[in-house]
Amino acid sequence: MNGADALVKCLTEEGVDTVFGYPGVAICPFYNSILDSDIRTVLIRTEQNAAHAASGMARMTGKPGVCAVTSGPGATNVITGIATAFADSIPLVCITGQVSTNLIGCDVFQEADITGAVESFVKYSYLVKDVNDIPRIVKEAFHIANTGRKGPVLIDVPIDVQNATIRNFKYPEEVKLRTYKPTVKGNMAQIKKVLAEFSKAKKPIICAGGGVLLSEAQFEIRKFAEKYNIPVVSTMMGIGVMPTEHPMYFGMVGNNGKPYANKAMNESDLLIMVGARVADRAVNQPDLITKGKVLVHIDVDPAEIGKNVGPHIPIVGDCKSIFEDINGSEFECNDFKAWIDELNTYKKDLAVVRKPNPKYVDPAAFIDMLSKNMKDDAVYVADVGQNQIWSCSYHIVKDGRFMTSGGMGTMGYSIPAAMGVKCACPDKQVVAVCGDGAFQMSMCELATMRQHDINVKIIVLTNNYLGMVREYQHYTYKDAYSVVDLSGNPDLEKLSSAYDMKFLRLKDMKDAEKVIKEFLKKDESALLECLIDPMDTVK
Repeated sequence: MNGADALVKCLTEEGVDTVFGYPGVAICPFYNSILDSDIRTVLIRTEQNAAHAASGMARMTGKPGVCAVTSGPGATNVITGIATAFADSIPLVCITGQVSTNLIGCDVFQEADITGAVESFVKYSYLVKDVNDIPRIVKEAFHIANTGRKGPVLIDVPIDVQNATIRNFKYPEEVKLRTYKPTVKGNMAQIKKVLAEFSKAKKPIICAGGGVLLSEAQFEIRKFAEKYNIPVVSTMMGIGVMPTEHPMYFGMVGNNGKPYANKAMNESDLLIMVGARVADRAVNQPDLITKGKVLVHIDVDPAEIGKNVGPHIPIVGDCKSIFEDINGSEFECNDFKAWIDELNTYKKDLAVVRKPNPKYVDPAAFIDMLSKNMKDDAVYVADVGQNQIWSCSYHIVKDGRFMTSGGMGTMGYSIPAAMGVKCACPDKQVVAVCGDGAFQMSMCELATMRQHDINVKIIVLTNNYLGMVREYQHYTYKDAYSVVDLSGNPDLEKLSSAYDMKFLRLKDMKDAEKVIKEFLKKDESALLECLIDPMDTVK
């Protein structure tokens, strides 16, 4: 077999069933070899979205998503998708074609130093120089991507290496990396320190981040919270660790979080940060989460512990493993009923009261109504902008998932990510929610959905502005709006018709529930446009 055959064989050995990508000459040997496999190929309409789609699949399966693109502009286009996955610790394996080995460095047609270009946005990258290294490199790439703090790994394969003959193909059974041994098991001495603090605490709280979902530890945390009546808040990426209406869940923290969630975290005397980076969007004043309390920080990445705030008790390890140990331990703690009652009072007294314009769709009421009509295990994928904040605030997670681009905040994420989710779980209801700005960044993927029969429900909240930036300019520059007017938006009804997609439009809330039921009725692609007050704000 040649190098391209070996690449495909390696993917098969790893259980890969779908590759998202865009071909070009430098990756053609790989795409030619993949024809002889059972791996499904999905032609994305722009390379960035190949990484987003692979990300959506990875977040559902718990295994690295795979994308493959060509050299030069194909490789550079995928960087934003790689950076998005890196910021949210999503495991990807990205394969790029490269010009022939003897031409590297000669500035030939479609040559780009992609391993150098992505250095800041990958866990590791490989430039394959010897065809016989392919099995080892692929095995290492999947291992690195999906262990420790998960993230993207890039494999750059020159076209001559893809065409070269491999002497003895043997896929390794295990990985041997002397310098890469991430900690999984938490230190029991540190865990015992945490348990000892529960005997003193009167106002404990858990702040769950995206790392909880990545380690599939949500059930262990729910078990712990329910057994001892420990309240839970989440970061944006941690939404879904607890069902939204769970009595122990008190909302999202941060700049755009629930006021009562922030108050709960600030007033706690024992704060356990789990799988969260303690970054500015969730904690914009780090001193507040250490003042008058014991801070415990649990994370698989030792570099995150102490980076933004110093914990009293650090624990390095996998969230799932650590909470299995915690749940298996015996310890005494106080009765936290008074603390829960206090938080429920905050939840009632600090609830945001909106005053929507009745001439338009109220996004808050609409998303709440949409959530109640979605299937219990449905997947909701939010884009970036005002739609994201409304989604975080008003979507009701039941037994499903909530996804968005948190760390990088990449517009245009929701549609390709939702496609990846649907490819991974074809029986699930998948809804992508975006603004009219974000929609136009990935509306080319309607063709991909049509070609590959990927039935995603798309909701566009149309206000004819880049709403989040307009809102910032409203408060900061006193309505001096600059480059945020989206006049010239396409007619979405005609656009839907061009792609044979069902279309609905909602102008106000009068028929909202009827339209939502019609929109969700069948497992078919559909686009619902909701007209939003251009001057509405996320508060």
